Amino acid sequence: MLIRLLGAQLRPYRRLLALAVVLQLVQTLATLYLPTLNADIINNGVLRGETDHILSTGAVMMAVTVLQIGSAGAAVYVGARVAMGVGRDLRSAVFSRVQDFSVREMSHFGTASLITRTTNDVQQVQTLTVLALTVLVAAPLTWVGGIVMAVNQDPPLSLLLLIFIPLLAGVVGLVLRRMPKLFRGMQKRIDNVNRMMREQITGIRVIRAFVRDEHEQERYGGANQELMTVALRVGRLMALMMPSVILVWELATVTIIWFGGHRINSGDLQAGSLIAFLSYLMQILMAVMMTLFLLMQVPRAAVSAERIREVLDTESSVVPPSPSVSASAAASVTALHGRGAEPGRLEIRGAGFSYPGAEEPVLTGIDLTAGPGRTTAVIGSTGSGKTTLLNLVPRLFDATAGEVRIGGVDVREMNPALLARTVGLVPQKPYLFSGTVASNLRYGKPGATDDELWQALKTAQAWEFVAALPEGLDAPVSQGGGNLSGGQRQRLAIARVLVAKPALYLFDDSFSALDYTTDAALRVALAEETEATGATVVIVAQRVSTIRGADRIVVLDQGRVVGTGSHEQLMRDNHTYREIVLSQLSEEEAA
Repeated sequence: MLIRLLGAQLRPYRRLLALAVVLQLVQTLATLYLPTLNADIINNGVLRGETDHILSTGAVMMAVTVLQIGSAGAAVYVGARVAMGVGRDLRSAVFSRVQDFSVREMSHFGTASLITRTTNDVQQVQTLTVLALTVLVAAPLTWVGGIVMAVNQDPPLSLLLLIFIPLLAGVVGLVLRRMPKLFRGMQKRIDNVNRMMREQITGIRVIRAFVRDEHEQERYGGANQELMTVALRVGRLMALMMPSVILVWELATVTIIWFGGHRINSGDLQAGSLIAFLSYLMQILMAVMMTLFLLMQVPRAAVSAERIREVLDTESSVVPPSPSVSASAAASVTALHGRGAEPGRLEIRGAGFSYPGAEEPVLTGIDLTAGPGRTTAVIGSTGSGKTTLLNLVPRLFDATAGEVRIGGVDVREMNPALLARTVGLVPQKPYLFSGTVASNLRYGKPGATDDELWQALKTAQAWEFVAALPEGLDAPVSQGGGNLSGGQRQRLAIARVLVAKPALYLFDDSFSALDYTTDAALRVALAEETEATGATVVIVAQRVSTIRGADRIVVLDQGRVVGTGSHEQLMRDNHTYREIVLSQLSEEEAA
């Protein structure tokens, strides 16, 4: 999975990769040549008293050192640039894929996990890429080159490498075998810590209202402790690895000096050659250390790559139509409108929806028609499927049975951009982005003028409180609209949709935070606005006072339509609707 992911991401950087390989090659060859030059200076210069040889060879050694340093610096720069590019591309790819997800896929992964995969997991792959581009060429070449050069200095002494190199590889292999499982557990616990942190920051008011600070601290502390426990296990393995490698190297050094000293004493080996041999041993050790750092990162990066790939390989259950189908649908829309068809007309025919693996469907056999210039309301008890029904229209879900049509065209055949321009949804939980009031209102129509914004605010009954702000339209809005009240957020969310002027408005319990006076005034102004533009309005609400004046009311119960009609008709003929109304109003008020 890791190789597959990196293979795809590194393809655009082939030229930089080739340059990094060349630079690493030059750096490694220069590094391997330096001990030989040093041995030559000692054997043929220092021991013989040849000053000219020392100076001439020293000059060559200096030039090689400069070349080695320059190549190493350039290689690190190129490698870092490629790694940063890979990280940027991965984050962009994950973000783009998540943007295509429906509510079903978002629920499957969870917000906290998706944030971790986009940040921490991408960081792990990026770190591995840096290490690979600075180690992958240099380390194997240093291993092989160091052994060859050591053998060239003294073949009999090099036989000791046949003992210590396999011993070193065995020690490293024993430690690395346990790491993938630990890293997988570590990433899951990071997900859990992120989820709890997000919950506690978002729900701080609820926590304080119920005086659950201590409980939440204990809960977070437990998750943090689990992460620390796994991290300590990883840390212990890493801590064990370094002393083990150093121990093997020290044993090798002592053994080589002992045998080398005997060979110098017998005249079979020169002092400079022994020093060069020890230098090559050090280079081999450094290559092992570099490989070690790389191998330590591989298990964690492999787990992260698997998690990233899982997101990238997940297809949205809401599939955009093919260009040919989309073009055909657009032509149909144009033709229908040319014959006087109504662009905002909503028709739901036999629609049903089931979650994967669920025993019972959420919606069954829904038939609903909403015409332009009219208001259709949907009401029902909690869990009756009202929000799910509304989410089928802008394709936050796709119906698993039946069809949803807008302007006579199935929404599954419409271009997503056209569908987004046609449908304006105000969700149950209004969300505002960090920025200003104006930037939020222009979210659906970037080119909207200030006059259009003020008109939308006036219709949404938000004009007064925005005008009272010192900065007006430029007043700051924090993430999620946290610096505004619930009613203010709802009104701004409604104004945002009004600025876009869609042909079909969907309000999902969008008036719940408003007082009755503001609710009534907003509905009157909204009716005037939509009647003037010929737009269709569908309102989902729990509050009877919000929907009793609708042209048509649809009653849902356990995912089925159990009644349609006006308020008076349903009060007379529909038991379910009557129960809902009388749970909120008296007989006199309901009449």
